[in-house]
Amino acid sequence: MPAIAIGVGLMATGCAVTPLKMGSAAVVGDQRISVATLGSEVTNLSQAASQYPGLISLSPVQETQATLTWLIRYQINDEVARQAGITVTTAQASAALASAYAAAKSAAEQQGLTNVTPTLILAGSGVPPNTSAQLGRYEAIANQYLTIANGGTAPAAGSTAETAAEAKLASAQCHAAKALSIAVNPQYGQLDYSQYQVVTAPNPVARTPGPTTSASPVTTAPAC
Repeated sequence: MPAIAIGVGLMATGCAVTPLKMGSAAVVGDQRISVATLGSEVTNLSQAASQYPGLISLSPVQETQATLTWLIRYQINDEVARQAGITVTTAQASAALASAYAAAKSAAEQQGLTNVTPTLILAGSGVPPNTSAQLGRYEAIANQYLTIANGGTAPAAGSTAETAAEAKLASAQCHAAKALSIAVNPQYGQLDYSQYQVVTAPNPVARTPGPTTSASPVTTAPAC
């Protein structure tokens, strides 16, 4: 999971060794994401997305899975920061978020979109807008890790140094996710560890008539 490149676009039972507590949507380490918290954040995302009916179209299931995805991703990067000794100030998080906004806005405008707002960028990326501060921290942690991995200077965009640093970040995130023993309530799907994204769990009973179509395999455990 490299540093997220947020932008306007739809986001299309893992290795759950931590038992789920009553009312939990997921358990990440010693932190519980409650069903109530998830519901509140899904409502926030849904209300934001509804402001852009011609641009954003998320089903209720997509809204729920995208929201839970981000709530889990935030905690994974927090664990990366803990393991790497990274601290993030409010100013650093705000700066990282502003930089991400600018990049996403530029990309959206190149695609012909106008009046690109932070709310549009976040909702189009499946991020509940009221978690923007958490997203800023997420971005800042990733940025700092990339700098550390590159020997103390931020790697140039598109360089081999950036590729190498991102590989180290991906490894750190994998080990963080493994340490957190993430458990997702099967009601909401399962965690695909290839992208740290909550996806619909396959139904082993239901069978669709006709030719079998190949689907992208789901990585159900950290590959590290």
